[in-house]
Amino acid sequence: MSAGPPLRMRRVRAGVIDVGSNTIRLLVAESARRGVETILSERTHVGLAADIERHGQISAEKLAQVGKLAARYTALAGVCGIRRLEVVVTAPGRQSGNADRLHDALSDATAASVRLLSDEEEGRLAYAGAVAACRSVSDTVAVVDVGGGSTQVMVGTEQGPAWLRSFDVGSLRLTERLVHANPPTRKDLDTVTSAVADAFEDLTPPLPISALATGGTARTLRRMVGRRLGEKELTGVVELMATRTSEEVAADYTIPLERARVLAAGTIVLREAHGRLGVKLEVAKGGMREGAVRGLLDELAAAAA
Repeated sequence: MSAGPPLRMRRVRAGVIDVGSNTIRLLVAESARRGVETILSERTHVGLAADIERHGQISAEKLAQVGKLAARYTALAGVCGIRRLEVVVTAPGRQSGNADRLHDALSDATAASVRLLSDEEEGRLAYAGAVAACRSVSDTVAVVDVGGGSTQVMVGTEQGPAWLRSFDVGSLRLTERLVHANPPTRKDLDTVTSAVADAFEDLTPPLPISALATGGTARTLRRMVGRRLGEKELTGVVELMATRTSEEVAADYTIPLERARVLAAGTIVLREAHGRLGVKLEVAKGGMREGAVRGLLDELAAAAA
């Protein structure tokens, strides 16, 4: 009797809960030829950076919300059959006065490893995730990761970044501090532009052959103007944001309202980074979450070998 075709064995899966300044995200993935293959992706806007900017720490209400959300994401990841789950905390873990309470809330809710990433660790994970998802990589490539509370700029090779800088400027942080109208006034936009230029004043990166942009702002811009971001595209979006409310932009381009609200500031950060690097930015297919889950999958594969 014929044994029939062999059954396809499901590849090992891992999950990452990414706690950022704007959103908390879940990524469940398995290894793929280039980078990782997404099995499940979820996002919820929480806006931890708003609390940090206003009060210096995360409120009890936000901590409770984070705990409930992390517990739900843990259950969803379990349904997907993951072998390992990790929680990574980016800028809120560095900027909040009660980051220890955030760590404890996440640990209690997930019973998983919780990592409060340093700015360098965050940058290296973003670089790994962005570069791994590329079909071809230049001899020298830059990665710009604009988040809600911080920005990392890296330059290196396919093997990893050789040069890395981090800045405490991000889309939500700048918006909370410096944008006072909807749509932003010209004065608001000029103030953000000056603040970003001041933060980047001493940034003199090695000049790459190509550059990748990752993070929520970059993903939104890809939907609005395409994958290639140069001076024309970036300035065009900043000008658009001066004439349209966040609600109008969200409706016109089918993007979350909370993302539209911080888009002008995030785009200004990308524009400054683009000017310093001297090459157009291409929106990456991967980023920090993909880099983190790829690391987990590599560890699982090594343990099974």
